[in-house]
Amino acid sequence: MSTHQMKFPVELHPADGRFGCGPSKIRESQIAAISDHALDIMGTSHRQPAVKNVVGGIREGLSQLFQLPEGYEVVLSLGGATAFWDAATFGLIEEKSAHLSFGEFSSKFAQASAKAPWLQQPNITTAPVGTAPSPTELDLSGADVVAWAHNETSTGAMAEVTRPDTDALVVIDATSGAGGLPVDISQTDVYYFSPQKCFASDGGLWLAAMSPRAIERIAKIAASDRFIPAFFDLQTAVDNSRKNQTYNTPAVASLLMLHNQVEWMNDNGGLDGMVARTSANAAALYNWADNRPEVQPFVSDPAARSLVVGTVDFADGVDAAGIAKILRAEGIVDIEPYRKLGRNQLRVGMFPAIDTEDVEKLTQAIDFVLDSGAVSTT
Repeated sequence: MSTHQMKFPVELHPADGRFGCGPSKIRESQIAAISDHALDIMGTSHRQPAVKNVVGGIREGLSQLFQLPEGYEVVLSLGGATAFWDAATFGLIEEKSAHLSFGEFSSKFAQASAKAPWLQQPNITTAPVGTAPSPTELDLSGADVVAWAHNETSTGAMAEVTRPDTDALVVIDATSGAGGLPVDISQTDVYYFSPQKCFASDGGLWLAAMSPRAIERIAKIAASDRFIPAFFDLQTAVDNSRKNQTYNTPAVASLLMLHNQVEWMNDNGGLDGMVARTSANAAALYNWADNRPEVQPFVSDPAARSLVVGTVDFADGVDAAGIAKILRAEGIVDIEPYRKLGRNQLRVGMFPAIDTEDVEKLTQAIDFVLDSGAVSTT
């Protein structure tokens, strides 16, 4: 890679240079929401009305955003999606699960289920990274839970969310998709996510829209003789959520940011409005990649290209890591590829909080670097 210095034009800088895939861009009003409540909520008990009202507002706002069917409930607890995978092995899978595995994160829930000695070995259907398998490919034999990711954050491939022909619970990891991808929640029994992607907050929480069947399954397992650690007890999470609180002490600042973001989403067209924003972001990135000779979208099937996490590959003669390094020095950050994927690639967060004009400026900034010859390896 050439090391010559470039004079980077000011007009190519996005208004906001944060394009990370989690943690993601946080809007200014979310930070202001913390300051606004610094004295009346921050530093007070999470089991008293001030904080419980925030949790209640989040639950009501998410119910509105996802247009939850009758009987569905929003449940939340601490630990993020990683903790939820473990909690599900204790309190949601009765005997056996079936999984679609098509990237780093969709594979991790399958691995957690495989390692749980009280469960039967799961059925795991694996597809190449960069693709999104159909739920029709699942091996449903003996499974009482079927699971996959709505959006594979590591690769930028999104899968359809539709209920297979089974009585098993449908459990969807929506960590990077929830709030930015279209979804019919009635096609799922558990649609769970962390808030540091589309919801532009800090991590450390998991939230889930749960069907009556899922709530019933949780209660059934909780009443059995299975050992369930208190931190992973889904029945405890359900009981506390109904009181608008968490079992363990939450990060109240995260709740305030999440509450503000959910209100902003509902005030700006709800889920349809957010999908319109992410669709425009995705079109800006993929149309550019389709028309730049050195670049191509990593996900070959246009229908599977994520609206919220965009991955683009570069030709062998171009150093993608060099592009990311140059742009980071200019305040355009977190476009490096997923570390374990090992590709000559950039990965771009396109969540609802990110403005399409900034995605367009990003592509123009990459054009400038490419045209300068600063990242040529030939």
